[in-house]
Amino acid sequence: MEGPTHTSAPSAPSAPVLAAYSYCEAVTGSQARNFAYGIRLLPTDKRHAMSALYAFSRRVDDIGDGTLPPEAKLARLEETRALLGRVIEGAVDEDDTDPVAVALAHAARRFPIPLGGLDELIDGVLMDVRGESYETWDDLKTYCRCVAGAIGRLSLGVFGTAPGAPDSGRAGEYADTLGLALQLTNILRDVREDADNGRTYLPAEDLAKFGCSDGFRSDRAPAGSDFPGLVHHEVRRARALFVEGYRLLPMLDRRSGACVAAMAGIYRRLLDRIEREPEAVLRGRVSLPPHEKAYVAVRGLSGLDARTISRQSTRRRP
Repeated sequence: MEGPTHTSAPSAPSAPVLAAYSYCEAVTGSQARNFAYGIRLLPTDKRHAMSALYAFSRRVDDIGDGTLPPEAKLARLEETRALLGRVIEGAVDEDDTDPVAVALAHAARRFPIPLGGLDELIDGVLMDVRGESYETWDDLKTYCRCVAGAIGRLSLGVFGTAPGAPDSGRAGEYADTLGLALQLTNILRDVREDADNGRTYLPAEDLAKFGCSDGFRSDRAPAGSDFPGLVHHEVRRARALFVEGYRLLPMLDRRSGACVAAMAGIYRRLLDRIEREPEAVLRGRVSLPPHEKAYVAVRGLSGLDARTISRQSTRRRP
């Protein structure tokens, strides 16, 4: 899908648009603390746009995770897809009663956001509603590209690339890969919560390899399994995705790079904790204390992560 025409130097948002953005920021702050922490590092217009993307994405996720019967969820998702179509067609006015639609429509006029990525997100949540499972990593990767890789590409539409950034033609690929890294980390962190909701995301062939095919409905690993081995296997996969996806950082301006480095850095540290104590994910959600998040943000603002990745990328080139 094509997005609405965007402008590079728009006038100040109207009062209804600012109110819509305030609503989206409130949703983001209450529902996604890690995400909200990262986008605080952005200038106001980009932070507004990212909050609009999050609020729409959250609406889609909440439908998939809610308690409605599957048929009702399918209907709600199609209604949301129709709303997205209105945004894409430029048919949402500033006085529309849906603040998320108003904010998203304004953001799409301001930035070249590939709104078709939100269509992909809806497709991914439809996979959840239909109860799909994944035999191989390639199967799971298709799902992750819908629900997370697409978000990476949408975010890149807001960030843009820095003028003269080398290899910037691959920025979308790296943003997509970084989204996969974040999603796989999420899957590891939420393995118990997902199991309680009747969902298994980790590839069936991996579960079988490590004796975990019986699932994770207890705070203890399945009897006779090598649960730490399974976790370490998936951690290595996520780390490889982070290494590739982090090559996006040197292509971004300082504040956009800081935002991405902060969000990705938080998840990398979550991955470190999960690796150190794999069975912790069976007992509850692993998280970082505020002081550690602040440290990650300082690293991002200093440009340290971007410079490190840039040096690594240079060394890899023939």
